[in-house]
Amino acid sequence: MSNIHVVNLSKYTQPDVVEDNRNEWIDYTTPEGGSYYEWLINRFRNSATHNAVTNNICRLIYGRGLYAKDAARRANDYAQMKSMFTPEVLRPVILDYKLLGSGAFQVIYNKAGSKVSKVEHIRMDLLRPEKCNEKGEIEAYYYSDNWDDVKKFPPKRIPVFGSGSPLEVLVFGNYSIGRKYFCSVDYEGALDYCVLEEEIATYLVNDVQNGFSGTKVVNFNNGVPTPEQQRLIVSKTMKKFTGSSGEKVIIAFNDSDANKTTVDDIPLNDAPEHYQYLSEEARNKILVGHNVTSPMLVGISPDGQGFSSNADEIETASKYFHNTVIKAFQETIIDAIDKILAINNVRLDLYFRRLNLFEDLDEKEQVQEETALSKQQGIESIIAQYGEEDDLEGWELVDEREVNYELEDELDRQIKEHFKPHKSLLSKIWEFATGIASPNAKSAQDQEIDGFFFKVRYQYTGNPSPERDFCRSMMRASKVYRKEDIIRMGNQIVNAGFGENGADTYSIWLYKGGARCHHKWVRRTYVSTRANASIGSKDTAETSTGKARKFGYNPVNEKEVSMMPNDMPLKGFSPNNPNLPSDVR
Repeated sequence: MSNIHVVNLSKYTQPDVVEDNRNEWIDYTTPEGGSYYEWLINRFRNSATHNAVTNNICRLIYGRGLYAKDAARRANDYAQMKSMFTPEVLRPVILDYKLLGSGAFQVIYNKAGSKVSKVEHIRMDLLRPEKCNEKGEIEAYYYSDNWDDVKKFPPKRIPVFGSGSPLEVLVFGNYSIGRKYFCSVDYEGALDYCVLEEEIATYLVNDVQNGFSGTKVVNFNNGVPTPEQQRLIVSKTMKKFTGSSGEKVIIAFNDSDANKTTVDDIPLNDAPEHYQYLSEEARNKILVGHNVTSPMLVGISPDGQGFSSNADEIETASKYFHNTVIKAFQETIIDAIDKILAINNVRLDLYFRRLNLFEDLDEKEQVQEETALSKQQGIESIIAQYGEEDDLEGWELVDEREVNYELEDELDRQIKEHFKPHKSLLSKIWEFATGIASPNAKSAQDQEIDGFFFKVRYQYTGNPSPERDFCRSMMRASKVYRKEDIIRMGNQIVNAGFGENGADTYSIWLYKGGARCHHKWVRRTYVSTRANASIGSKDTAETSTGKARKFGYNPVNEKEVSMMPNDMPLKGFSPNNPNLPSDVR
């Protein structure tokens, strides 16, 4: 039967991992020898459902961009992160990761090799892993613009991240059992149905365009040509009647009409219903393969239903889908980003800001969360401008005690001279990010007496588990502050409504976190024989509190400074407050 030719439908292709002794890299191919990555990309291009689902999941993963919960406190780190991981870098990396099972960052170091200066996206489909070393580790990847023509586009070796090279590649993905070099795609179980959807679409398009059924027999009854002539006739016939893609067509060459090939046709009388069933089955299985909890999450309305009538389903499905699918992708990407940022000593609490699928979906909840986060960041940005870390290198802590109770008019006059005009939160964040804030500036309470340098700072202490945002931020900061800086903080809105007559600002120096607050300021006194001396050096002397007093160093402050507002008269409320609670009158 060599004169009969059958053109079959495509089949699902399993990948092959090819290790060639002639090459240093590992190929990822189809059984026919083509690139498996290219095969996956073609399924993405040709399957309507798979394309829509993949694109929408990538949008949900990226959301509204990469942010940091502690951006305000670490403005310099945050600015550095945003400059390195731009949308132009993150979006294609996310698509690679979802579509191909792995993503890759190209990491570029400065000339000294001490810090990462730039991060770029590098196409995963153009990378091939190097053969493992004796320890089973991949030490490098090879890059080529065209793996089908490596002579014209010779592969270039790029060491893996952490190798110490000026140019590295960080490849990340999910663990795949039984695979050492490559990661499986998360939708692998749906690939059969991606192929099925493609074939249905191709068949229907050809049927409409050519008006030619793929179940017919073409007979040539003028004799049997040579095999070479048969192949040529088959090729031309397929192009003429079915297009270049080809369908299931039987072409027979016969000596005469009397000897023509016959085929018992099995009619498909309900063809529209049959293909509709196959199409819906393919779509549903693709959704299952992508772990989509509701088709509406990826822009597909099932059975012609509207979106407005399914609000409860969308809300429930959205939360479940975000927590079980989207966050898993986001966490893997953030882990890779954290590794790169750690080289520059940048540590941030990163997250992708969530994308609302519909205008009012979770809108109230998300607005509340982001408002609270913005408020917290605003408070922390204010706190970050002031204070010093508690190590105070070069100074010896000689005293820690409650704050003195008397008012010193001259000291207050000096503090008032130090006041600055009110600035917006944005300008303060900008100053902090650009390094203008100077918490180590000299305080009016610092003194030099008989060759000894004294300084006094104040620490926020009290309830270790506060409820108010400001108090939580102050306890977490664990800094020591100049009196001037604490008073300046009182110009900022940190506890709206706790001031006189419900005002938004009040004296943090006297009233800490506001009425009923369980915190106070504790004074800490340091001494050194020179301003820049190191602890333990010959110029650093230990002294007692009594000796400090003998030297004449004893700054005094208002009595309220050392009191918790909850222990004050009226629990720290102003007697002029018209809304004074009944339990404190």
